[in-house]
Amino acid sequence: MGPLMEARELRKSFGRREVLMGVSFSVMPGTLVGIAGENGSGKTTLLRILAGELRPDSGDVFRQGALGYCPQTAVLNETLTVDQHLDFFRAAYNTGNPQSGDEFLEMLGYERYRGERVHSLSGGTKQKLNLTLALMHRPKLLLLDEPYQGFDWETYLRFWDLVSALRGQGCAILIISHLFFEQTRFDVLYRLQDGRLRIRGTTDTPSEKSFAGKEP
Repeated sequence: MGPLMEARELRKSFGRREVLMGVSFSVMPGTLVGIAGENGSGKTTLLRILAGELRPDSGDVFRQGALGYCPQTAVLNETLTVDQHLDFFRAAYNTGNPQSGDEFLEMLGYERYRGERVHSLSGGTKQKLNLTLALMHRPKLLLLDEPYQGFDWETYLRFWDLVSALRGQGCAILIISHLFFEQTRFDVLYRLQDGRLRIRGTTDTPSEKSFAGKEP
């Protein structure tokens, strides 16, 4: 089987500032790909192009299979409950399964918040719901922007268990972040710098104990 996604010579500028300068790479089924970069390096711009939210100035993105997209800022309705979000997205995705998405609440450990309105949730719990909504239709390709921001240590570990389960089902996952604590988890790591994508080595991996996430 070929790649689930392939980017070819993506270029994007904002005014005179060149953000992407010929970015090319591919993502194969069941693989975990990471792209790291400093703030302002163009990571989110790249992800929005890959997700189809933003058009490049030139270049192409080819995708096959269902796509799941989880932006850094959760796109949620503050007045709806967790369960109401699930019901809405079940209908939007036409899943035909009244329990679709329930397993992710359990895997991410936030079942007790089903009846809570989003405005009362912590940032970390909002991010869990954001991730759940991106997974409900069983995508073959999952694009994540800083997915574990705001997670406490237990949720961080649950997240990686979920990633392992998804990969076992053939789902390819692309994570964009300013920093990766566990480089050895990834099949391929890139660094986005000066508008170009470069393969990054996996040496000098920081310890898991250096993770300092918190769930406000």
